[in-house]
Amino acid sequence: MPQDTLIAVEHLTRYYGAHCAVSDLSFTVQRGEILGFLGPNGAGKTTTMQMLCGVLAPSNGRVTIAGHDLALDPRGAKQHIGYLPEHPPLYYDLTVDQYLNFCAQLRRVPSAERAAAVARSKHRCGLEEAGGRLIGNLSKGFHQRIGVAQAIIHAPAVVILDEPTVGLDPSQIVEIRGLIRELGDVYSVILSTHILSEAQTVCSRVLIIDEGKLILDEPLAGLRDADQEQVFVIALRHPPPLAALQAVAGVAEVHAIDAQRFRITGRAGSDSAVALSESAAAQGWGLYELAPSAGTLEEIYLQLTRGEPPAPDAHP
Repeated sequence: MPQDTLIAVEHLTRYYGAHCAVSDLSFTVQRGEILGFLGPNGAGKTTTMQMLCGVLAPSNGRVTIAGHDLALDPRGAKQHIGYLPEHPPLYYDLTVDQYLNFCAQLRRVPSAERAAAVARSKHRCGLEEAGGRLIGNLSKGFHQRIGVAQAIIHAPAVVILDEPTVGLDPSQIVEIRGLIRELGDVYSVILSTHILSEAQTVCSRVLIIDEGKLILDEPLAGLRDADQEQVFVIALRHPPPLAALQAVAGVAEVHAIDAQRFRITGRAGSDSAVALSESAAAQGWGLYELAPSAGTLEEIYLQLTRGEPPAPDAHP
């Protein structure tokens, strides 16, 4: 594994009975990256997050965190993970300082380093003035900040945030987004969200899953700058193996949207769309759709998922 690859997910699969919630998911996360993890309700995002954190065992596949296999060396892997679930695990009858000290103990921070760890996480999350206050008397925005503080109390390499801005008012959302950007300067961050503008604002790369399958994994800069004539969707009645599509002249990347639809990225200056249409006619693939891919993240999301629209942004 390259030195800067902090998370490597290989063929991750999870079944609930006969239902496949996550299917053959593979991706990596690099040091300093903020990865937006997107998908409709029921797509498998939370299940994937739980498997990455070791909360849920996969049915198949492998997760490596900072070089530690999560199944073979769970303690070594988990010491590099900070996790904020959708509902922060707070104790409302404790003060902020009491709670963070408790979390530091759970994370095996040495007693001699505990005060410094608490002070560091409070400073990063803007909680310096809240240390003596009861958590139950603080706003939901502060609850989210405290949740992030407990996730980074042990200085992990990777921070995983599941819907960190749900239920916040617009000003709180702006504050949490700013905090996420700051975390990206120090840690690798995976951000699960329904709000596409949030991903576009804070993430360096997006990964979209639908029905448990990976359908897009691209840098946001590539989505913003891509020439729409070189990114398009095709639909085939009798599709060949992906390798055959990949082998067509000018084709750089192929992502299967479903059994018959594919998102194609062509090389700059190539006539990949023409080459694909000619190959489809010659090979009898039954081409019935070839359209430029939409350029914005929201349009790409809707085009690829063909399902639930993204949540409206809470920030005007």
